[in-house]
Amino acid sequence: MKRRKLYSGHAHKAGLPPGTLVHTGEVPATGKSLISTFIYSPDTWQEEHPQQLEQCLPLQEKAGVTWINVQGIHDIELIKRFGECYGLHPLVLEDIVNPNQRPKIEDYGGYIFIVTRITGLKEQSLESEQISLILGPGYVLSFQEGLDGDLFETVRERIRNGRGRIRTLGPDYLCYALVDAVVDSYFKILEEMGEVVEDLEEELAKEPTQQMLRRIIGLKREIIFMRKGVWPLREVTSELERGESSLISDEARLFFRDTYDHTIHVIDGVETFRDLLSGMLDLYLSSVSNRTNEIMKFLTIVGTIFLPLTFLVGVYGMNFKQMPELEWRYGYYVLWVFMLGISAAMIAFFKKKRWL
Repeated sequence: MKRRKLYSGHAHKAGLPPGTLVHTGEVPATGKSLISTFIYSPDTWQEEHPQQLEQCLPLQEKAGVTWINVQGIHDIELIKRFGECYGLHPLVLEDIVNPNQRPKIEDYGGYIFIVTRITGLKEQSLESEQISLILGPGYVLSFQEGLDGDLFETVRERIRNGRGRIRTLGPDYLCYALVDAVVDSYFKILEEMGEVVEDLEEELAKEPTQQMLRRIIGLKREIIFMRKGVWPLREVTSELERGESSLISDEARLFFRDTYDHTIHVIDGVETFRDLLSGMLDLYLSSVSNRTNEIMKFLTIVGTIFLPLTFLVGVYGMNFKQMPELEWRYGYYVLWVFMLGISAAMIAFFKKKRWL
């Protein structure tokens, strides 16, 4: 399990004025930003993959709902052109290219800016990726880091096949579908994390090891990392449900309420795992402490038994000439019987006291 930096990328922006676009994350494996567009209405839909931003500009004038998704936020010029085209505030663009943001929602009047985080489990290590959404009149813009696949493919399939309400409702419902996909991704992580925790509990019950301690601490660190992304998401979904923006209809607020409930379930799961791991850590420390106490008790009993034997051997090991027992024919055997008798009596006494 790799070690994670809880705060990364912020040092690159130290001293720069607000609104400066500096990409502080990783570059996707493709090495370039990928743009996909959807324009749909109840009866039709159109999907394109333009190579340049200029091909997206005419989409603003078309009827229906427009969804433009960008995978790869390292292209500063591309993000800046999007800002110029849709009139986005420089601080919004700065947050988009800085993928270390806390989940949040900001209402700029003409559009709503939303930051969320998705989390994936790889080899018992959580990987987090930022997703930025902009909900405007008739359009939704989404920006992904593009580091690990595409979370929104299920939403695309719903648009292509016309399943559900997505093609009959407006961009606010599309925004709900994207946010809901983010929240639902956490349930899969919780299931995988639950299997890891259960296996670890079984191993801990058999025999605690030093390696197990490192795994427990590592998992607890991952849960804390996941908690940082989930707790603020509750505020985002709550604001989408209860906010007063005209961009969100009353019908869409009902769906955002469902997403808020899902977020609460995810938070409960995260808190449960955190408590379980804390309990497992305490159980490990108690097991190690009890094992140490058992060893110390055994060594103490052995030392106590040998104490009178050491005394007797020390007495008869002195080099005095006048020691009558040394001249006795059966002295050696009697001494052995006496020492064994003392040992047996002490062991019987310890068992009676239930110290053994």
